[in-house]
Amino acid sequence: MMEQTIITFYTRKSCPLCEKAKSTLQELSKDWDFTLEEIDIESSDELTEQYGLMIPVVQIDGVEAGFGVINKFDISNRLHEKKANLNS
Repeated sequence: MMEQTIITFYTRKSCPLCEKAKSTLQELSKDWDFTLEEIDIESSDELTEQYGLMIPVVQIDGVEAGFGVINKFDISNRLHEKKANLNS
């Protein structure tokens, strides 16, 4: 049984790039099995400070996989690499 991949998505309201990134992640979820955790950075000053200028930020199992303009192929490649590493 493979460990469930967790994609953490740091976002905030009224962020057009975040909306785009979210639909990209939703598209990816059709081909990949992962749990999506969505975190509003405005829920914490610390997160706002850390990610305010970068969002949206996507992490795969805690490792940053992209920020700003989220590229579907980049994320897909990272998921593919992770799967390949697990199977090797």
